[in-house]
Amino acid sequence: MYYTKEIKLRAQELRKKGKTYSEIRSAIGVPVPKPTLSYWLGDIVLEQNHKKRIELLSACNLAKGRSIRIRQRRELKEKNFHFLKKEFENPIRDLTVHQKKLLLALLYLGEGGKAARRAAVLFGNSDPKVIRIFLWLMRTSYAIDESKFRGTVQCRADQNIKKLERFWSKESNIPLENFLKAQIDKRSIGRPTRKKDYRGVLRIDYYSANIFHELMNLSEIISEGL
Repeated sequence: MYYTKEIKLRAQELRKKGKTYSEIRSAIGVPVPKPTLSYWLGDIVLEQNHKKRIELLSACNLAKGRSIRIRQRRELKEKNFHFLKKEFENPIRDLTVHQKKLLLALLYLGEGGKAARRAAVLFGNSDPKVIRIFLWLMRTSYAIDESKFRGTVQCRADQNIKKLERFWSKESNIPLENFLKAQIDKRSIGRPTRKKDYRGVLRIDYYSANIFHELMNLSEIISEGL
């Protein structure tokens, strides 16, 4: 695009007065691209007060732009969540027992204990959502005896064990009396926990050889079927 000499001179004059590129484009009424302005104005030495003003405005604009992007991402996430909830809420509620067992087998394949010598279901995770999904699938796929559940908090040395046990008991709906002695990571002794929202890991044991072997067999069947 062709720009007149007057436009270029006006842009240079405004820059010498400490104006930002945005202010210059607004003042001359022409949307000159940033690379073109940089070419025109690159040799201009700004006064210190003008330079500080431009730096401050640029920092403010960056912060404003970052805030806008964060808000846009949040809005997009919420929009996507509501769309997916509308699409999948009923299908999830209407899953058959067979479908739930397949989902449970896949989840267990990734996060569950595989030691055959124990012949018991063992599952652990630090994310409450994952724990809730696992227990929902367990409780809706099998005739569960709640007294067979055991919970164990695995945490760092400087964490409040009683507080963590109350948290995980509420999240899992496993009574506190069914919790075993907490396991502390000895490597964390003398090393403060940096993540303040870290709640350790909840390990869940359910004593059923039948369920354990069925989940192992289902995961094998899924693997072979692929």
